[in-house]
Amino acid sequence: MINAVLDTNVIVSGLLSAHGNPATIVNAFKERHINLFYSVEIVSEYRDVLSRDKFGLNIEDINDLFDEIKKAGFPVIPCKSSISLTDEDDRIFYDTAKAVDAYLVTGNTKHFPNDPRIVTPADFVALIQSTNHL
Repeated sequence: MINAVLDTNVIVSGLLSAHGNPATIVNAFKERHINLFYSVEIVSEYRDVLSRDKFGLNIEDINDLFDEIKKAGFPVIPCKSSISLTDEDDRIFYDTAKAVDAYLVTGNTKHFPNDPRIVTPADFVALIQSTNHL
């Protein structure tokens, strides 16, 4: 299976719309086609962002996702890197992905260094389809 760390924007988009690449990625995780790696800080950010009223997400959908993460995800305790990032809040995603050599899937690739393992949702879907993981 392919290892991934999902930026919050991918999770939010995947829950807001049942269609599109982020939804395909969230569903791929739920169906155990990819391995999801996370840290305590990532889950905390997911919970904070997903609970914002502006998204209007169903609490049951949010809780279902966290149940899946708890059951099938892989916790990581990353070491803090010294690489320069545009947004310090993105560091935890970068460091977690680097700790386990996973793909970092984000809609904001420009916030991260140029690295072939930092990919857009579209690129990640193409990757998992090309390797028969979907």
